[in-house]
Amino acid sequence: MVTVMGLSSLNPLRWREVRRSQQLPVYKELPSPTVHSPTKERYSDDEYSSDEDENSDDEATDYSSSPPNSRGSSRQTSTSMSSASAAILGQPKKAKNAPRRPAVRRYLYRLPNRVIRYLCIGMISTIIIFIFGLVRASQIENKRIAEGKVDRKPVVAPPWESFEFLTRYYGGIRTLVPFDRNIPQYPRLQDEGPYNATGKSQARASKRASGEEAPPFEPRELPPSKVFAEYPGANALRSTKTQIHECFLDEQRTVRIPPIRYFDGRPDGFPDNILGSYELLSLPEDICFDRYGRYGPYGYGYSVRTGGLGVGEHGEDGGSEAVWDSVKKVDWRNNVNWAEAQRRCYNANIERFKPAAQRDTPPTGFYIHDPTPKKLETIDARGEDAPQVVKSVRSGKSDATTSGQQSSKANKTASKTAGDLPRTAVVLRCWDEFFWAEEDVMNLRALIAELSLASGGRYDVHLLVQVKNDAAHPVWADDEAYRSRIKEAIPEEFQGMATLWTETQMLALYQGIHDLFARGPDLPVHGSYRGLQMAMQHFAYNHPEYEYFWQWEMDIRYTGHYYDLFTKLENWSREQPRKGLWERNARFYVPYVHGSWEDFKQMSRVQTEHGTPGPDNIWEKIPGAKKDPVQAQKGEESIWGPKRPLSESDWFEIDNDPQPPTTYERDKYVWGVGEEADLITFSPIFNPEGTTWGLADDITGYNNTAPDGGKPPRRAQIITASRMSRKLLMQMHRETAFKKHHAFPEMWPATVALQHGYKAVYAPHPVFVDREWPTDYMARVLNGGKNGASGGARTSVFGDREHNMLGLTWFYNAGFSGNLYRRWVGLKVNNDGGEQFELYRDETMDDMSVPTMKGGEGRMCLPPMLLHPIKAVEIPVEEQQKFAVGEGGIEGETVESDPSA
Repeated sequence: MVTVMGLSSLNPLRWREVRRSQQLPVYKELPSPTVHSPTKERYSDDEYSSDEDENSDDEATDYSSSPPNSRGSSRQTSTSMSSASAAILGQPKKAKNAPRRPAVRRYLYRLPNRVIRYLCIGMISTIIIFIFGLVRASQIENKRIAEGKVDRKPVVAPPWESFEFLTRYYGGIRTLVPFDRNIPQYPRLQDEGPYNATGKSQARASKRASGEEAPPFEPRELPPSKVFAEYPGANALRSTKTQIHECFLDEQRTVRIPPIRYFDGRPDGFPDNILGSYELLSLPEDICFDRYGRYGPYGYGYSVRTGGLGVGEHGEDGGSEAVWDSVKKVDWRNNVNWAEAQRRCYNANIERFKPAAQRDTPPTGFYIHDPTPKKLETIDARGEDAPQVVKSVRSGKSDATTSGQQSSKANKTASKTAGDLPRTAVVLRCWDEFFWAEEDVMNLRALIAELSLASGGRYDVHLLVQVKNDAAHPVWADDEAYRSRIKEAIPEEFQGMATLWTETQMLALYQGIHDLFARGPDLPVHGSYRGLQMAMQHFAYNHPEYEYFWQWEMDIRYTGHYYDLFTKLENWSREQPRKGLWERNARFYVPYVHGSWEDFKQMSRVQTEHGTPGPDNIWEKIPGAKKDPVQAQKGEESIWGPKRPLSESDWFEIDNDPQPPTTYERDKYVWGVGEEADLITFSPIFNPEGTTWGLADDITGYNNTAPDGGKPPRRAQIITASRMSRKLLMQMHRETAFKKHHAFPEMWPATVALQHGYKAVYAPHPVFVDREWPTDYMARVLNGGKNGASGGARTSVFGDREHNMLGLTWFYNAGFSGNLYRRWVGLKVNNDGGEQFELYRDETMDDMSVPTMKGGEGRMCLPPMLLHPIKAVEIPVEEQQKFAVGEGGIEGETVESDPSA
């Protein structure tokens, strides 16, 4: 090494000589072992010999891993080569007497090929048998499931099913007490004891238990009923009466419909509403209606031979005759034509309304304008003569003739109301295979009489009827087929109000929509389930004479007066400010938890701006928890103006959309006050994003390449019953036809209103519940979505948790509403109620549950409440009277059905 290092100082030219003088170590090949040499035996054997161990160092022996019985392989190991090289290069050998290290012995036993074959065959056979066993077990299980022989695990009941049923809904009119003196059975405040703990029924039970003589039950004397038009809270109805010309049922202006009647107070212990508010909407809450006062004017409670429906002649009917004290019973057999009655009412009051626009060539359907208007003799509310007014709608001119001297008061009234009022269509959805029971007929009579005739023509009621099978009924091919299908499907008195539509018609009108088949191939987007809104859009297009459209359903009932309900909902919605409106719309209002409406407004604002704990951020403050920066943003931005889709390609006709006059912070709850609502709903308008609602993604036609997957901002409300402005419906119509945008009917109107900045309002009408829910728990369940709202998260009540609303009086599949209504009209439900229950008291019962109520309190009396759904209510009907001629003249025998059957 020294020599080499010194080469750098030598002459470079002599470098080759120096290099030539350098000699590398010479490799000497070991002699090959001979056959008889003992070395060969060492190399060929399965273990190392002692001589080889002597020539190997300890480290080489430790790392030797050549497999045994591999000929010559031990020679190729790096350890052997190192040992040999060391010996050749002259490295010192170990001492001959050095201690010997024991040889490493490694064995690998190999099974015979025959045994391996048997093992493989056995393993393959086991796998095949196992597969066939699984297939057979699956077939057997499927067969058992089809035959219903599977023992299923018991389903854990939701918590609300353990709550006790409320009983005082079924109290009778003979226990009526003033509203301010009523102690409601529910909800009970925390500082209150159990309901009626010191009441007479418990006192009598205690005396009987102690052997004392208990005082008998003494029902209160039945108070007189009153005309609803005279109720102090019916301001809209009473003020209208002084401004309109009275409308009659017949052309001769002789048949008046008796007014509906009410009772003061409520049955003792009647529960309060848990959702919504009477006071907020100015609805009457200190009165109640029985079935005779509500439906008696429309044929309920008297026989077919006297012109009634032949229903309601059973059960407790004390005081029912008061309905016909001032106005005689209507003989509904006299070919009533409701379309003509509405047209006459409108023409009698035509000067009150704005000039109506109309199409030049209106298609088939019911139109309020008479193409050949007649001169009508009209009278004012006092019965005095009024000017005869004839207005040609097509020419827009008026021809007024006077049959006498007009009073100055009549002139003053006419001048105040002329041309001020917009008109509204109430459109009931129906289908041509609908079974018209007597109860459906009297409800529709009430709707028309109380909205159209009582309002002096401000509302028109229409039937929008779907023809289910237009292949069998080609209504678009022939006018006679159109008329024939109406005559076959609709009761005669309503036939003039019907407008037909079909799915194929909607398919022709709204071609090109991409169908997501959200509910399978049997429910296409143009069908009555997912495309119902299309028929309403096209109906509004064909009826420009209306500014607003109430979309109604055949299975909705209101136990109060329809005109009183509709006008008060519209008035309240008109006065709602836009600030925080979408946030309030998204929440259920629970007065017993949220307090006043002002408290509720501020609560919704705070929850929106600051957020509330939820499943996405519940662990946020836990030390060491993994935090998602998106989920950590608990607050959200309030809706203020239009909420556009992310992609500008999805914007459509936005130039006329309303814009906020100022910023959200500077607005003092002013913008929107006095503005008519474009959408009024009866259920919260919730955000379906992130919920388990099965139709949350049933929206089509939008840009799928947007960052969020193409889902635009959207809102929805359960149950399509709502009021929509013509502006909203025309926007929906045009987007569907020209932009191919569409969504599920319960989502489409609110979505369009959100994206275009239209005013949408959820009206919190009173809703009742059948069980004794803890109020705080109910509020948390119903508003269990994002930031205290009802939607926006998987914990929303809309979707998998909708079962919590089965006990309400308003939901699409609620059970309580139908049961309560049937009991109210005198029917038995689950063997409870009925005629005997109303008439007789059973002292052996304890009043602790619905089946053990004592009864004997008379028929039920309900405050005004919306009920949905009410389906297939079959009230016992009197059979047709059989007449026979005898010696004494005509003798008759009436056969009646048993209401308790």
